[in-house]
Amino acid sequence: MGEEQEQKFHQLTEEPVSRMISHLAVPCIISMLVTAFYNMADTFFVGMLRSNAATGAVGVVFSMMAVIQAVGFFFGHGSGNFISRELGRRNTDSASNMAATGFFSALFTGLLICVFGEIFLTPLAAFLGSSPTILPYAKDYLRVILIGAPWMTASLVLNNQLRFQGNAIYGTIGIASGAVLNIGLDPLLIFVFDLGVAGAAWATIISQFAGFCLLLAGCTRGATLHIHISRVQLKWSYFKLIIQGGLPSLARQSLASVATICLNHAAMPYGDAAIAAMGVVQRITTFGASAMIGFGQGFQPVCGFNYGARLYHRVKEGFWFCVKVAAVFLLVIGALGFAFAPQLIALFRDDPGVIAIGTVALRFQRVTFFFQAWITMSNMMLQTIGRTVPATFVAMARQGIFFIPLVWLLSLSPLGLLGVQMAQSVSDLLTLAAAVPIQLYVLRQMSQMQPAKI
Repeated sequence: MGEEQEQKFHQLTEEPVSRMISHLAVPCIISMLVTAFYNMADTFFVGMLRSNAATGAVGVVFSMMAVIQAVGFFFGHGSGNFISRELGRRNTDSASNMAATGFFSALFTGLLICVFGEIFLTPLAAFLGSSPTILPYAKDYLRVILIGAPWMTASLVLNNQLRFQGNAIYGTIGIASGAVLNIGLDPLLIFVFDLGVAGAAWATIISQFAGFCLLLAGCTRGATLHIHISRVQLKWSYFKLIIQGGLPSLARQSLASVATICLNHAAMPYGDAAIAAMGVVQRITTFGASAMIGFGQGFQPVCGFNYGARLYHRVKEGFWFCVKVAAVFLLVIGALGFAFAPQLIALFRDDPGVIAIGTVALRFQRVTFFFQAWITMSNMMLQTIGRTVPATFVAMARQGIFFIPLVWLLSLSPLGLLGVQMAQSVSDLLTLAAAVPIQLYVLRQMSQMQPAKI
């Protein structure tokens, strides 16, 4: 292990946990906020077209972007979790092999998504939840987004691998630069070049490509490990490790996509205003939670390194610190979101029907918003230490196991549209009830494990 790697190891395993997490969390929080801006910027500028169908199209295609992100997070977290544990054990060679395998696997999978998505564009847009009036806009937006799938998936892998090595600042620079470019390109391509919804999509994939190039440069300069195709391991043992580490992320992100599709179909009987409103609420909620998720991502390399080094007391200390900070933060954000819900919805679509529907849905979600502190931090810890089964269950619960049946049952109940608006909050409550005993059981198990001799 080199001098720089040795220094990183000592930092992550010896410095005070709260200070180390906070230090690593800052670039992760920025990265998550910036990533959320990618989607919010498109929604904001497309909303200026004064069309519920156009705004609804961005919300509909959001579920396909969630699939693309799911692939990126699968390979990024799957390889990154293993990398952090191996660096904690000082096994640099196996960590480098995994970094290359994860990156090139994501790039190839993104290419397959692009090819098959373009071939089946119309049925795919309809499947995602497009109404007849939304479908033309959705196809225009989706056709372009699919082109960027290869580098969008690969960018997420690079960003996560840098983060799990404790070098999140390089990933943040790449992501942030792309977001700034996206915000500048959106009005230029949508209004000046008169590309409409397609302009928003072009702005997204161009900015994502710019970010991808900067992330590649970051991996060359700032990473502990350097990616090269010669290190790709086409072996089941490596892909098995990626599956074990990335399955919770794949389940969470894929089910988020399925949940969005189900939500769009459940809202469809209530018109384009309902689809547009629920899409806006999703973007706002994602942005509100992104800072909390970024904070938890600062915990993951600390968790992985210390678990690999058998310093279990530091893993538990970091978990409780993150839960407390995240709960307080989400309580404050939830209260503000509840109070200013109409104003927040109007920022993206100043239509009375959209505002009325979105306000109710956003306020329901804000009441249970702070539940995500325990749910998310538990999921991150379980995934990082290699507890695949409980991590996957917790990942699937909120927007899959509970939400998908709930949104259908409540929408078909006498509650009607109100059932659609409150489904996510009911799902959050049930997920918290399941996640608490699972995480407490794992923490008790960890207390009984043999720690490293200090």
